[in-house]
Amino acid sequence: MIKKTVQNATDALAGIKDGMTLMLGGFGLCGIPENSIAELVKKEVKNITCISNNAGVDDFGLGLLLQKKQIKKMISSYVGENDEFERQMLSGELDVELTPQGTLAEKCRAAQAGFPAFYTPAGYGTEVAEGKETREFNGKMYVLEEAYKADFAIVKAWKGDTAGNLIFKGTARNFNPCMCGAAKITIAEVEELVPAGELDPNQVHVPGIFVQRIFQGKNYEKRIEQRTVRQRN
Repeated sequence: MIKKTVQNATDALAGIKDGMTLMLGGFGLCGIPENSIAELVKKEVKNITCISNNAGVDDFGLGLLLQKKQIKKMISSYVGENDEFERQMLSGELDVELTPQGTLAEKCRAAQAGFPAFYTPAGYGTEVAEGKETREFNGKMYVLEEAYKADFAIVKAWKGDTAGNLIFKGTARNFNPCMCGAAKITIAEVEELVPAGELDPNQVHVPGIFVQRIFQGKNYEKRIEQRTVRQRN
């Protein structure tokens, strides 16, 4: 069996260089590859393009890369919780490509499946469709969207095995699964790494064929982005 396990984030992110395009899983601050993001900050890679649903917050998630000016372009669907992101975008320091959330997911899934492009009605008649091919199907207009092309996909799973099979927990099963296999190399960090054969095959969300490198992470903060509680009576 091909050995996919590596010792840590340093080994997992070997080969990532300035100017590359990276996919990073997660939704808000849920299911983000915290260890890998910290390693990207440490590696000081620059001019990277990040494909992610959102850009974290000022002091957590992808916000740490923004603080260090390591991101050249951000491709995402929601960016409302990061003041530094807003500052860099409005000042012209950061190139931003806003994409409808479903389209962003499907562009990842298309890359994963090997489809070069697909038609979607989302965005027709808006800025999203500017410069793109449009076509009518059954009386409805659609926009042609191309699949993403990325060098690395970096995801976070709850549990994985040494063969790269992954199980995601709760809401972390968001953009992570569709990014696996959607880049040249997929890196998975997991909370628990077990020997191959220990996972129930019926519970596996992503088969190991989509994953090239896997390691067990540590010290997960699991921060809540917007904490909402009731007032005590």
